[in-house]
Amino acid sequence: MSLAAANFVSTTALGTRIVVRTRIEGGVTDAVGYLRSVTETGCTVETKRGLVTLALADVVAAKQVPPPPAPRAPRHPLAD
Repeated sequence: MSLAAANFVSTTALGTRIVVRTRIEGGVTDAVGYLRSVTETGCTVETKRGLVTLALADVVAAKQVPPPPAPRAPRHPLAD
């Protein structure tokens, strides 16, 4: 566990878009989304796939990230 990363998650305002890297069996994984809740032992991040609950003890890195890019227009207009 990274104390600095866990402290960042614990003190970041709810609703902030963040990336949290956590240790899993066989490596690490990232959760990118909006911080929805924080407890003494964990946090919940709302990703595009749904809510993810993470243990602060497993956090190895975390930081604030910018908003997602706007959707791009289709390359070819649809035919009528």
